[in-house]
Amino acid sequence: MDRTRLHALLARESTEAERRNPRSRAAYADAGHLFGRVPMTWMNKTAGAFPRYLATARGARVTDVDGHTYIDFCLGDTGAMAGHSPAAVTEAVHRRFAELGGATAMLPTEDAEWVGAELTRRFGLARWSFSLTATDANRWAIRLARAVTGRPKILVNSYSYHGSVDESLIVVGPDGKGAPRPGNVGAPCDVTLTSRVAEFNDLDQLERELAHGDVAAVLMEPALTNIGIVLPEPGYLAGVRALTRQYGTLLINDETHTFSAGPGGCTAAWELEPDLLTIGKAIGGGIPAGAYGLSAGLAERLLARDDLDLVDMGGVGGTLAGNALSVAATRATLEHVLTDEAFGHMDRLSARFEAGVRAAVEAHGLPWSVSRLGARTEYRFAAPAPRTGTESEAAADPGLEDFLHLYLANRGILLTPFHNMALMCPDTTEQDVDTHTAVFGAALLELAG
Repeated sequence: MDRTRLHALLARESTEAERRNPRSRAAYADAGHLFGRVPMTWMNKTAGAFPRYLATARGARVTDVDGHTYIDFCLGDTGAMAGHSPAAVTEAVHRRFAELGGATAMLPTEDAEWVGAELTRRFGLARWSFSLTATDANRWAIRLARAVTGRPKILVNSYSYHGSVDESLIVVGPDGKGAPRPGNVGAPCDVTLTSRVAEFNDLDQLERELAHGDVAAVLMEPALTNIGIVLPEPGYLAGVRALTRQYGTLLINDETHTFSAGPGGCTAAWELEPDLLTIGKAIGGGIPAGAYGLSAGLAERLLARDDLDLVDMGGVGGTLAGNALSVAATRATLEHVLTDEAFGHMDRLSARFEAGVRAAVEAHGLPWSVSRLGARTEYRFAAPAPRTGTESEAAADPGLEDFLHLYLANRGILLTPFHNMALMCPDTTEQDVDTHTAVFGAALLELAG
């Protein structure tokens, strides 16, 4: 690829983005009281000099303060996989908050048992508890795993994503040993004291780490997502389950992003058997919600322990976790929006998206790859597709990524800003997908010169 041409095209699209979005540019410049000028610093991860500011959102559409409407394939990086403000969730939230009154009262609601039963139907885990984020669900699952096994360490895959969980910020270093993930902020201790790490798709490395006998749980995504989709090779996940059982280690599936694989995520689609499962973001239909599930046997073992404070100060739970508003939103999302039928629609559209991108890439003879996980599709600047997190991280090309993101955004299409991921929601249409295919193809033509 002609890098000089790429840099010129990126500069052109950056200038166009500034011209098109004066109100967003001004809002960013005026946000002097915000740390990093944004409500959360990750919002600075955007192509261009400033983020676009939200005005309205509905379904698969977002409109910014400058009046531009976008086809939204970002969908809150999975948080809005149900679409923006779906009618059933809006109605449930209004009823709970405005009509019945009360978002949180430290009292359970009957909705919670319905949600627990539905999560069991979808994922198979017998007992459920709630959080506000998947990060907290992961933190609490880790504490429970340590409590029941008496072991100190957690194993994760290099460049996996589990929110801001301290134990997960470890990667495989150049020497093949665990090392802090670059950029980790204010680590409470050396991460190798709390964690072990193995490359995704590497059973030999996993067994070497488990053989130390100090790993309470393997916390993993069934497919890597936030470093770009990395799919499991045949036999890998079965091997993980066999090794964890062999070494007395619990298995936690984090389905927060891999929920895109189907109504029960990868766990149901691939018939996996984790001891615990964590999920967040999408299940609340845009309202903060998370959950973790436990096998019946594991739940009984924990509840039988009179030395564990699961009620007050044991480090598991939060005052707002399981609040009435979040649970009402989760019930509405699972019952009426992210249904089995909706996933079928989303999967078909994602396959169409994948086919369009693949055809464009092949037409230009680019050494890129396309990976799909149900309703989620991603293109990568490497072929064949990366098989580990470290390989996937090495395949990044920030300049090329920024050009494609800006090119698409300037023409009314949003991708996830962290990578080239496109997610379908129940309101996404074939025309939306075909619009991306056309604009993406035009971008590749300009790159080719």
